[in-house]
Amino acid sequence: MRNSKFLLPILLAAGILAGCGGGGSAQSLKSDDVAVVGNVHVSKSQFDALMKQAQASFKSQGHAFPKQGTTDYETIKGQAVLLLIEQAEREAKADSMGVKVTNADIQKRLDLIKKQEFHNSQKLYEADLKKNKLTQDEVNEDIRQQLISEGIFDKVTKNVTVSDNDVKTYYNQHPQLYSQPASRDVRYILVGKSKSTAESVYNQLKNGSTQTWCKLAKKYAKDASGQNCGKATFTKGQTVAAFDKILFSAPANVVHAPFYEPTQYKAWFVIEPLGSVKKSSTTPEKSVASSIKQQLLQQKKNQVMTTWTTNLTKEYCGGSKVRYAVGYSASPDPCAATTTTSTSG
Repeated sequence: MRNSKFLLPILLAAGILAGCGGGGSAQSLKSDDVAVVGNVHVSKSQFDALMKQAQASFKSQGHAFPKQGTTDYETIKGQAVLLLIEQAEREAKADSMGVKVTNADIQKRLDLIKKQEFHNSQKLYEADLKKNKLTQDEVNEDIRQQLISEGIFDKVTKNVTVSDNDVKTYYNQHPQLYSQPASRDVRYILVGKSKSTAESVYNQLKNGSTQTWCKLAKKYAKDASGQNCGKATFTKGQTVAAFDKILFSAPANVVHAPFYEPTQYKAWFVIEPLGSVKKSSTTPEKSVASSIKQQLLQQKKNQVMTTWTTNLTKEYCGGSKVRYAVGYSASPDPCAATTTTSTSG
């Protein structure tokens, strides 16, 4: 919803940690509350600030912000409430999990943002705030929420590991990712359905130069081969059978006699394999083990986080831990899926 470059990760974190929970029933709503989560109050000013930034995002993309009362406006409104509810719940959970965010932590992250995104230019940074209608307090709060999300993620996934056997299994199950089939460079012209034209082209190419190939490919090619003087590179099995067989068996730098391809193209080809066949190769497991391990580790952490989130949603949906002010509700309703699952189970 927010458009500032350094606010996008916050929305992503909110998606990872979707759902609300917390100990005990929700406190009573105050007059300026949008909602209350346990003992954490979500204020109207927080909601207004979020909607203001949504308007700025729409404007920056050249879109008109939906008018109040429309379905689109209510959808955005519900999403804003959902985001604020999620933030409030994460804050409540963070405290019980020992996740603390200090002002020094916020400043350190802000300094990093300014360095990476604005080249340490305060002028560029302030221009971005103005463009996105953000105050420094709002930026600080967004950074705080992001750091809370990261802290919770680290706590929940701290014991997730990937073994060497996991890496080996993945490597063996995905050979196509780590092998390169044989390949060969070639010049060719897909001449078309005329055998006599193919023979004429062949006779001109037998002792022809690169310039001849370029001229004839441009003139006769019925496919993209004419765009690069007929040059291309194909891997074993990439092309139709007749072409593949000749490409990987014919001598190098000799124009092969015209041949007819009867299945897909139903047309005549003239080709000249260039150089020797580059043999197939396989990247050793040890060369990619580190990257595989990091990939699997992130996947497993995300799975653990998703399970934690699902359980958290069930916990909060099973009690009166969230209350909304009249006219406000989260959209989509995080309890809807839980209710449906419970009813059908």
